[in-house]
Amino acid sequence: MEHVREQLRNFLATNVLFSDNGYPYPDDVSFLENGVVDSMSVMELVMFTEETFSIGISDRELIPANFDSVEKLAAFILRKLAVRA
Repeated sequence: MEHVREQLRNFLATNVLFSDNGYPYPDDVSFLENGVVDSMSVMELVMFTEETFSIGISDRELIPANFDSVEKLAAFILRKLAVRA
């Protein structure tokens, strides 16, 4: 799971926060409550997740329970990968 979290943190830092100093939040911090992502960056995050982990994400899966923190998104990705395996 740590490898997935690391990839997510790196993507968020570079492509959403435009930071060279890494992802500054703990993994359980809410993206929405802390202004980490906006609607456009959510779509970028979805595309990154689908491409990087070779999983499909349906519209009904785009909910805070799956996409509101590094921790939640990593767990969601691992569940999707487990079903595929």
